[in-house]
Amino acid sequence: MANDARDYLLRQFETAWALTQYHLEGLTTEECLWRPAHKGLHVHKEPEGRWRADWPESEGYDIGPSSIAWLSWHFGFWWSMVLDHSFGDATLSRENVVWPGTADGVREWLGRLQGQWRAKLEQLTDEDLRSTQRTRWPFQDRPFGDVVAWANVELTKNAAELGYARFLYAVRAR
Repeated sequence: MANDARDYLLRQFETAWALTQYHLEGLTTEECLWRPAHKGLHVHKEPEGRWRADWPESEGYDIGPSSIAWLSWHFGFWWSMVLDHSFGDATLSRENVVWPGTADGVREWLGRLQGQWRAKLEQLTDEDLRSTQRTRWPFQDRPFGDVVAWANVELTKNAAELGYARFLYAVRAR
C-alpha cells in the first residue's frame, strides 16, 4: 500500500504499452515509409545514412498527416528525452534522436525504451512521484508523477495515431 500511486501509474502504462505493441506487431518498413498525403511530417535519409525527422513549425491541421515513420520516431523522441532528462545527464536534444530506418529497428528501439522506462518506474516510491527533483522535461517544477502520467497519455495517443495510420495504409488506393 506504500506505493499506491506508482502502482496505478504502472498499470496504466502497461495498458498503453499493450495497445502500442498491438499496432507495432506486423508493421513493415514499407508501411513506415508510406505517406498518407502529399504533405505531412516524415523522415528523410541523410547522405551519411541517418534518418532525420521533420519538425513542425506549428501543430495545425494544415501541416498534414504524419507518416508512420515519423510517428514511430516521435515515440522514440519523447521517450528518449524523458529518460535522459529524468534519469540521465539531461543533455539529449531533438537533433540527436534519429529514426532507426526499419520497422524491425523501430520495434527494437521502442522495446528497449519501454524496458528502461518500466525499470525506472518500478524503483520509484510515491514520495518520488510527489517530488520535483526529476522533473526537467517536458515540465519543470511539477511533481514527477505529472511526468509519468503525461508519458502514459503520450504513449496512448501515439499508439492510437499509429493504429489509425495503419488502417489508412491497409485500405490505401494502389
